[in-house]
Amino acid sequence: MADNTDVIVNPKEDIVDPWTVQSSSEKGVDYDKLIDQFGSMRISDDLIKRLEKVTGKPVHHFIRRGIFFSHRELEMILEKYENKQPFYLYTGRGPSSEAMHLGHLIPFICTQWLQETFDVPLVIQLTDDEKFLWKDIKDPDQTYKLAYENAKDIIACGFDINKTFIFSDFDYIGGCPDFYKNICRIEKNVTFNQVKAIFGFNGSNNIGQVSFPAIQAAPSFSSSFPLIFGGNTRVPCLIPCAIDQDPYFRMTRDVAPKLKFLKPALLHSVFFPALQGAQGKMSSSDPTSSIFLTDTQQEIEDKINKYAYSGGGATLEKHRKKGGDLDTDVSYQYLRFFLEDDAKLDRLGKEYKAGTLATGDLKKELIAVLQKIIGDHQAERKKVTDEIVKQYMTPRRLNYKY
Repeated sequence: MADNTDVIVNPKEDIVDPWTVQSSSEKGVDYDKLIDQFGSMRISDDLIKRLEKVTGKPVHHFIRRGIFFSHRELEMILEKYENKQPFYLYTGRGPSSEAMHLGHLIPFICTQWLQETFDVPLVIQLTDDEKFLWKDIKDPDQTYKLAYENAKDIIACGFDINKTFIFSDFDYIGGCPDFYKNICRIEKNVTFNQVKAIFGFNGSNNIGQVSFPAIQAAPSFSSSFPLIFGGNTRVPCLIPCAIDQDPYFRMTRDVAPKLKFLKPALLHSVFFPALQGAQGKMSSSDPTSSIFLTDTQQEIEDKINKYAYSGGGATLEKHRKKGGDLDTDVSYQYLRFFLEDDAKLDRLGKEYKAGTLATGDLKKELIAVLQKIIGDHQAERKKVTDEIVKQYMTPRRLNYKY
């Protein structure tokens, strides 16, 4: 899957596609307009209550706080679960760099919660082919190696090894005829004019880029995984992803009935802001734009103090008088993602908005939170051996009753 990290500053209007995010406001993308544009549904309070009733536990704070804010047919998935019918999860990662950053963790954190909560299988696609096709990379072996390195960070998120299959496209397309057949079925039923309209392709795109959407669509169908599902071709799929990936799955949902497959359901997340603000550019090649999973404790502190955009006043006196802007302050926004304590987040927000909490003190709170998260993640990643990666990436029947 593409990374949602390229942000162009100061356009006239928001533009969101799988490769570029353009925001016209320092507060970031207007998600209400995006819902209208894409035709998805906002996750309502009633739907959250139903989630909690069905699962018997509170929803993840990503859902409660609107970080995962939009969906397609989540009700269908809940209905299947209530009727003790199976479903599976599918998400992915485009391996463009060896070091993943905090923004890359968002879909995996939510997916891990969903897997644990619903006790369901999960497939994770590593689109090493996509990154070779789009990036200035001469050798596909380079992205293939990055896929295996990224798999270690993904595994460190805590996915159940008995219920999770992680695959490289370079590996799986050549090793599973059923997967490739589904790719071909999709390609045959989507015209060039359709992908031009959906993705904006033109004469300068290489033919691999034009055909790639079918590869990202194929894991949405359980028949692409004959070993996992024992030949069951009617297992519905739920896809947690950033909303910039939705065009792929709008295409998938359109083509599914033609193939007599089930349409996938989706959960969409907002974009994770760069350290320099929601209009800044967060890039794997720019170490100052985000916190990376390889950063040291000191690097985390230095980056937050030096680069995290402040929504506070220009001086302490002005801040005390007018307070801080929670919508633009990066430290507060990062705390919305990673501080699990609702009461503490609410208190910090109120104090910062009132001007009684200084920017430096808010940054201290964030530094402590991120140092623990990154430190814990690094400790878990050290436990992931090459043998463990091999187990996750071996096609097999997963431990799940259908």
